[in-house]
Amino acid sequence: MRARIPARTGGRAHRDAAFDSGLRGRRPDVLFEMMIMTFPALHLPALTPRILAAAIAVCCSSAFAQSTILAPVVVTGARFASDPALLPIGSTVISADDIRQSGVGDVNSAIRKIGGVYARQSLNGSTDFDLDLRGFGTNSSQNLVVVLDGVRLSENELSGAVLSTIAIDNVERIDITRGGSSVLYGEGATGGVINIITKRPTKQSLRGTVFGEVGQFGLREGRASIAQAWDGFALDAAIGALSTDNDRANNKFEQKTLNAGAQWSSKEGRIGLRIDSSRQDSRFPGPLTQAQFAADAHQTRTPGNFGSFDSDRVTGFIERRVGDFDLAAELSHREKTVKSLYVFSSGPSAAQYSSEQTQFSPRARHLGKFDGWLNEVVVGIDLTRWNRVTESAYSQADASQSAKAIYVRDEIKFDGPRNARVALGARHETFDKDSIDPALYTAATYSTKQSMNAWQLQGSFDAVPLVNLYAKAGQSYRVANADENAMTPFANKPLQSQTSHDLELGVTVGDAAQKLTARVFRHKLNNEIFYDPTAGLYGANTNLDPTKRQGIELDASLRIAADWRLSGQVQHVQARFTDGPNEGRDMVLVPKNIVTARLSWLPGDGQSADFGAQWVDKQRNGDDFDNSCTALMPAFTTFDARYAKKFGAWEVALSGLNLADKRYYSQAFGCQSGIYPGAGRQMKVSARYDF
Repeated sequence: MRARIPARTGGRAHRDAAFDSGLRGRRPDVLFEMMIMTFPALHLPALTPRILAAAIAVCCSSAFAQSTILAPVVVTGARFASDPALLPIGSTVISADDIRQSGVGDVNSAIRKIGGVYARQSLNGSTDFDLDLRGFGTNSSQNLVVVLDGVRLSENELSGAVLSTIAIDNVERIDITRGGSSVLYGEGATGGVINIITKRPTKQSLRGTVFGEVGQFGLREGRASIAQAWDGFALDAAIGALSTDNDRANNKFEQKTLNAGAQWSSKEGRIGLRIDSSRQDSRFPGPLTQAQFAADAHQTRTPGNFGSFDSDRVTGFIERRVGDFDLAAELSHREKTVKSLYVFSSGPSAAQYSSEQTQFSPRARHLGKFDGWLNEVVVGIDLTRWNRVTESAYSQADASQSAKAIYVRDEIKFDGPRNARVALGARHETFDKDSIDPALYTAATYSTKQSMNAWQLQGSFDAVPLVNLYAKAGQSYRVANADENAMTPFANKPLQSQTSHDLELGVTVGDAAQKLTARVFRHKLNNEIFYDPTAGLYGANTNLDPTKRQGIELDASLRIAADWRLSGQVQHVQARFTDGPNEGRDMVLVPKNIVTARLSWLPGDGQSADFGAQWVDKQRNGDDFDNSCTALMPAFTTFDARYAKKFGAWEVALSGLNLADKRYYSQAFGCQSGIYPGAGRQMKVSARYDF
């Protein structure tokens, strides 16, 4: 079925459809909060015996008895450690140096502030803002894929990847590839891929960091990390704790994390094991009307709402050279428990769900040099199994999904002054989705199979020295997740798959000292999956009439003096219906223009400074599907800055967010209602010791 009216941006509005199915008719922003949970006190992961057995089997392989230093598998380009000549075309790279100089304290902030990716305020007080590549509104987290060292963090749920659990001090770089990427990364990669790569230990080395920060809103944060490498073995560990009251009442947020790894390597390959555990607790301040926001943006109307979210992940990885072939694989298992309590006028409503996901991703590459060209062929398989059980008064859903995919990609780089490259890839993926819910008045019982295809053709060449032109064309896709299929217009009937025809043209001018990249893009979508408040009796997830995202993106960096560097990003995007009753109307919660700029000062005498600004254009409120609300969400500008001074191994820094104390909001689910205010000015002081 196609919705005749644009769907409410249900991504955030109903994060957990298992909860939604029992709360129909209630505010979608309240429903959405139920999936943005956080964690109680940190404890070691309750690993099942089969996980430990598999991990030990992987890590103790006799093939690697003679080994040297290993780190998590570095995945770039075609999901392998790439030849420098075959790095992703048209991508944005955030290096460890960029992260250190800017002083950002988490991965999400690095992507937003350095990478220029727009994001909306989180609803639970965490730093995990909703990242949005190319204007997908509150469904943005379902239209981009996040990968950590080869392991996909995006899952079969309406929750986004929880990046705050990644130890920022262990990040080597972040690659942001905008545009359709389903060939290599599967469903949900229409907006693009964010590839996070952690540091590799170096031979015979010891490094570590201790960090502490205090600030306004009751902020207290501590982090520590250490990595030790010997000739044939390496260990690393990182712990972190964060507590803040945030800017609003009933918005306290606490998080504790543990990350640890063991790694081996030899000249034939490498092998390793990682454990990532996170605990969060948070209070939910709820939405405000425009009048309430104007009167007191710090207040809460939901003082009794809170939630928790526990997650444990174990990953084994291996990479080995066999003749002319590189072989690699990751085996990852994640377990998660989410709890919530909401207080309504009718009384409290408690819910809990437990989910687990197992991924296995073997692949092979042949990288050959021939007369006049370099050829890289990659073939891989992605296998995923996901299951979730909900326990509440209104839902007892037991949902599962298995996915099987095979993909192939071939890239050729030709020798010569033009530096020409051509790549072609294809993917086929099948999905088996099942759900049983014995509770009354639910629509979460179904069994369906879906099959999807993706392809991509891309190429680049140097038109003249320091001017590179490139083009990309392809098809990407997304399938409805368990939350979305739990509440559809027709009971127990899953949604159709979403497809997108993607096109991008770009040019890069300059070198490392000064560079400008310009991209024009278009995504033509059929059966876009969205939430429609007019569908069914109380609103439902639907397949929309055809839509389109198109626009232009600019990335620039310039060394304006020996000690000064200026960088910035500009995005202009049109998100509209192209057919049906709403043809020509704008999609909601998508600003047409966003400008981000950063000025960095690094004189080399132990001092450093960084100043950033972001301007976000007006956008339509979350329920303004017919574009009739005259009160658009207002444009806003925010500023942040940091000054740091080194004293030997110590660094002391003063930083501030929203320096102008701008009262603004990036989330509004209704016309002058459903508002979640952004935080006011916050000043922070930190100290860091490196060894």
